[in-house]
Amino acid sequence: MDPLKKVPVSEDVVHYRLFLVHPDTQASEETLLQLLEDLLAELAPLLVKYIWQQQPFNLSYRPEKGSVPAHLGGSTEFGDNVEDEWFIIYLLKHLTRTFSQLAASVHDNDGQFLLIEAAEYLPKWLDPDSSENRVFLYRGELHILPNRMRSGEVGWPRDSVPSLQEALDVLHKHADHCRAHQRIRSAIDHRLQGYPDKIQSSLHHAHCYVPAATAAVLSRRPDLVAPAVSAFYLRDPIDLQACRTFRNFPPDTRVLTLVTFTRCLYAQLMQQSFVPDRRSGYTLPPRSHPQYKAHELGMKLAHGFEILCSKNGLAAAAGQEAPLSSDPRWRGFLNSLQRNGYFKGELEGSLRYRELMTSAENFFKQSVTRTHGSSVHGPGEEVLQVLQSAPYDLEELKKQEEHLPPEDSDDWLNISPQELERLLEERGGRGLACGTRVAEEEEREEEAGYSLVAVTQGMKNFINAMSSHEGAEFPRSCLPEPFSFDPDAVTSTMDRLLGGKDEELDSDDFEDEEDEDEDEEVGPREQAGAEALGSLRRYMDEMDQELQTTNIGKSFTCNGKGSDRADAASRSEPAEEELQPLDVDVNLVTNLLESLASQAGLAGPASNLLQSLGIHLPSNADQS
Repeated sequence: MDPLKKVPVSEDVVHYRLFLVHPDTQASEETLLQLLEDLLAELAPLLVKYIWQQQPFNLSYRPEKGSVPAHLGGSTEFGDNVEDEWFIIYLLKHLTRTFSQLAASVHDNDGQFLLIEAAEYLPKWLDPDSSENRVFLYRGELHILPNRMRSGEVGWPRDSVPSLQEALDVLHKHADHCRAHQRIRSAIDHRLQGYPDKIQSSLHHAHCYVPAATAAVLSRRPDLVAPAVSAFYLRDPIDLQACRTFRNFPPDTRVLTLVTFTRCLYAQLMQQSFVPDRRSGYTLPPRSHPQYKAHELGMKLAHGFEILCSKNGLAAAAGQEAPLSSDPRWRGFLNSLQRNGYFKGELEGSLRYRELMTSAENFFKQSVTRTHGSSVHGPGEEVLQVLQSAPYDLEELKKQEEHLPPEDSDDWLNISPQELERLLEERGGRGLACGTRVAEEEEREEEAGYSLVAVTQGMKNFINAMSSHEGAEFPRSCLPEPFSFDPDAVTSTMDRLLGGKDEELDSDDFEDEEDEDEDEEVGPREQAGAEALGSLRRYMDEMDQELQTTNIGKSFTCNGKGSDRADAASRSEPAEEELQPLDVDVNLVTNLLESLASQAGLAGPASNLLQSLGIHLPSNADQS
């Protein structure tokens, strides 16, 4: 597709679509809406407790438009928490595995970010221009329509874009041929490693002194902590004007409660330095106070809720939200939940049953009502609606302070240099390419040592490699075996680099052969070429003589054999100093090691180049 004709995509927004693949299944509105209820009921156990950074996962019916068949689609703004985007990928893989008649496509403002994640293992022909309508999640796996080189092969030609219906037909008929390579699928699975248990591990529970109204809201709607943190995080001076009086969340009603954050939200709140306005009534204890962090977090959270209500809460007080029982979609969704065992056999009316029902209602409002309704409530309106529907008892909240569970440690905010290095290596592909052998190979590398011959050979391979207009290509493969030091192999390699053992050749030998060839050449053209070559030689000789008077030659290492021959020549002819051939490999390694030492363990050109070539040298143990 022409880049100028592409529809611009908002930043930090992921778009996803679910298509019916089976040709015998008609994609009617009734069929897709019934399927939508089943999909949401399948995902409800995973989503009811999930806290989204900006917007929740949602699906709605999308009618046929042009070459795009009718389907279920949605979009989610994930903001600063990219984990929301990858959690959606996990959800789509789960849905396509459970409902085999579905295939999903997904993209964001970067395009096919699934291919970006596995960029090291993609075939050469696959690029942003040739990937349109080729990449799908089907049966829980990544599928890519292959490049059809000849007639009769499975796939689609690279230079043309298939329509969605054509791509879905090929995917249905030749699913095995379209399944992505194992290394590509492993890269995606590695990024999704840990789900669904990762949902709980990404949460952080912290004690906070918040107004009683805030504690009541969070007890009913824990997900509203996200817009409150975002409101405080993105505040401006106009927003803070509403925090001078605190009409909705007065500070004199503060209680200690346990607040559930995502790690991203907790980090955003912690890293913000903020001093409350004196007119607000908020005062903080000294920093040495054992509860200072709880007071500070609660103060910031209260500011966020007050800003929310001041910006979006005007319309909420005027009208009441219609009950869910009047929505026919709620009854169908509730039946789907019961068929999927969502209530886990709890008796209707019991405390656990009511908690599950409340979570299901909140999920339905976010994922169904918000995407299908004509009016969209802002988070401030939702906060005020919860306050109106959920009265609280201040004395009861104070009694609960004595029975709060302990808060989580936030040591994960501090990362060691070793942990940072491990994360960088994983993101750079080294840890993934080596698979589960990374730890074992690192130990074996330390024991076996490192081959300097591999450094010189890697540089030569890089220099001699052909590159296109798109830039240089580095060998990024992770070797299955660690570098080893073999003295005999090094000696043999050095002999091949320096020449034969029995006969030494230098530039004078080549000059003698060229002189003999010149004597045999005849003709004005050959004579002119010989004169030009002779002039160049004289120029080079004069340059060598001039450089001999400087110290430049002392900065290079010469061949050992050439040095022995030079010593013998100097004894026989002391008046004439012979030029010694340079050892290119030794000079290369010396300069690289000096550059690495000057980096003092930090990133730099030498380490970046060697890392790109797949060469990993140990840290400098000699600090002298």
